[in-house]
Amino acid sequence: MATSNAKDLSVCSLFYTYQEKELSFIVASSEETTHIRHIKQNNTVAGNILLETKELGRIQGVQFRGLMFEVEEKEFRNAYFKSFPYAIALNPKLWQIKVNYFKMTDNRLGFGKKIIWPEASL
Repeated sequence: MATSNAKDLSVCSLFYTYQEKELSFIVASSEETTHIRHIKQNNTVAGNILLETKELGRIQGVQFRGLMFEVEEKEFRNAYFKSFPYAIALNPKLWQIKVNYFKMTDNRLGFGKKIIWPEASL
């Protein structure tokens, strides 16, 4: 995931659970991190998720943009801790990335095949 403020950029890797109905990723992160300090000033984020492979014909991945907020909903907390039960002991702060743009690359459908879901359709 990538974040920014008026002066700086930050990129980080996060564990996530995806909430399909809400088009949201749920992640855990400390308030002391650069990326969380950024979202308190500018909550627009971007990121990518990819299938690691060296086979050109199997490349798949999504790029996304969205807005990041502190998690309020108990169902999101439950979903995250179901995926990452060991995180319960750490009592992490959870965040929701509400996606407003997806672009998927899927070489299984043809080399460089892109599928875009624009903001208007989300």
